[in-house]
Parts: sequence; C-alpha cells; structure tokens
Amino acid sequence: MQQILLVTFPFFALVLCGYLAGRRRMLPLEAIPGLNTFVLYFALPCMLYRFAAGTPIVKLLDVGAFALWVVCALVMVALTIVTTKKGAIGWNDASFGALVAAFPNSGFMGMPLLVSLLGARAAAPAMVPLAVDMVITSSLCIALSRLSAANAGGARRAAVNALKSVLVNPLPWAIMLGGLSSATGFLPWKPLMRVVEMLADAGSPTALFTIGAVLARSQMSVQAQHPARRGVGDVPLVVLYKLIVHPALIFGVGTLAMWLGLPLDPFTLTVLVLVAALPSASNVPMLTERFGADTGRVARIVLLTTACAFLTFSAAVALLVE
Repeated sequence: MQQILLVTFPFFALVLCGYLAGRRRMLPLEAIPGLNTFVLYFALPCMLYRFAAGTPIVKLLDVGAFALWVVCALVMVALTIVTTKKGAIGWNDASFGALVAAFPNSGFMGMPLLVSLLGARAAAPAMVPLAVDMVITSSLCIALSRLSAANAGGARRAAVNALKSVLVNPLPWAIMLGGLSSATGFLPWKPLMRVVEMLADAGSPTALFTIGAVLARSQMSVQAQHPARRGVGDVPLVVLYKLIVHPALIFGVGTLAMWLGLPLDPFTLTVLVLVAALPSASNVPMLTERFGADTGRVARIVLLTTACAFLTFSAAVALLVE
C-alpha cells in the first residue's frame, strides 16, 4: 500500500494545492481560465499526442475496450436518471447528474496517474474512455437534458451542438494525430517535437493544480449565488455511483466478456476499471452552467468524488494491481 501511496498521494496533493490556492485567493480567480486554456489547448494535447504516437495503432483501436466502455456508460446514464429524476429534479438536472456519474476525469488526472502506476502501455486503453466520454456520453446527456414537455424538439439540436463542440476540442484531434503518427511512423521535425515534449511534461502537474483551482472557483461561485445552507439531496447517491458502482460495473461486465471469449485482455480491463474509479470530470459544472442545470449540485458531486477518490482509488489499485 505504501508503494501505491507514493504514486497516488502526490497527484491528489497537487489537486489540493490548486484548491487551497483558489480558496485563499493566492491564485486570482480571473487567472483560472487562462490556466485552464494552457492545459486544454497546449499541455494536455501534447501529452496525448506523445502517448498515442508512441503506442502501436492496433492498441489504440481496441474494439473490446470501446464496446465495454460504451455499454457501461449507457447503463450508468440510465441508472442515474431513473433513480434521481423525481421531485424538483427534471430531465435537465437528472441528465447532468448522469453525466457526472459516468464521466471520470480521465484526461486531466487519469492519463498521467495511470501511466505513473502501470507504465506507458496503460496509455492506449486509458484513451478509449476519454474519447468515448467526450463524443458519445457528453452528447447523449446534453441531448437528454433538453427532453422536457416544452422543449422536446431541442434534444436533436442539443446533440448536434454537442457534436460540433467536439470538433473544436483539441483532445480528440491530438489522439487522432498521434494515432496517425503511430500508423505511418512519421513524427514532426525534431526541434518541433522537442517543443511538444516540453509542453507534455508540463501537462500532468499543471492539469492537477488546475483541477483543484477549478473546483475552488465552482464552490465559491455556488456559495455566492446560494448562500443559504442546502440539503444534501441525492449528492451522496451519485458520488456512490461514480466511485463504487461505475468501476464495479466495468469489472463485472468486463469479466463476463472475457469469460465469453470477447476481445478483451486482463490488463486492459484493469486500466478501464481504474479509469472508472477516478473522480468525476471537472468540466461538467461548466456544462451545467451553460445549459441552465443545477451547478451547485454537480459541483458538490465533483468536489466530493475528488476528495473521496484518494481513498477509494487507492483501494482499487491495491485490489487490482497488488
């Protein structure tokens, strides 16, 4: 367990540093979007490109991993909506609750953490959930959020808009370009590749620090808009879904798939279970704000999953890896 904590503790400690810097205004809130832009458009794409370019293309096109993640993501979305859509929680809030339950922080946190734990070969299976969640899970939940008695026709438009947003997101393009380099053996001019490597090296610590700062900003924004104390509602239930049910579902369905002889190897399944055990993606509160859902509820879920994942994720690593 000590060896696991030697890897996991620094990652979660960097998130805590970013959170404290944001809460104490050591990092101005106005600077957080710039920090986020650096990670999203420069450091993280370079990190993903480097991992993809260094991975055999056959590993990136893992049909078994793709099918397993899609099926379990659909189950998580359905389970969360069915069990939380009641009372004041309509389609909009239930759908974004489902997204925060099914979408782990596989980009900013998962990729560097899993590579540190399991080595470079964990990069390929870890990219599959990231691609699926950015394209399929997010688009589905945004479309479902528009399903209301007064706005049933908005679901199609919301899905189209969500897919358009994928086209301007640099992360899928970075994975695709890395896969192309892997398939063709072509790499950028060496001085340019050195720039890519320097930005990639900056990706992990900056991304983790940014997660903490974004969480602090979300919490302060919610407290400013809703200063009155609110009940916990279904927040603990969704946290349970994300940290316990999601990885257990991946493990159970994946084990059954291997028993049936489907194309999925034990190492890939281990990586996918650990990705599912990660906390919720930190970009979901921004989506809820954009689409008029309960940002406070989602921000609390992301914050709690991030705090609790230090224990639950470390326990998952101890069970699966040791």
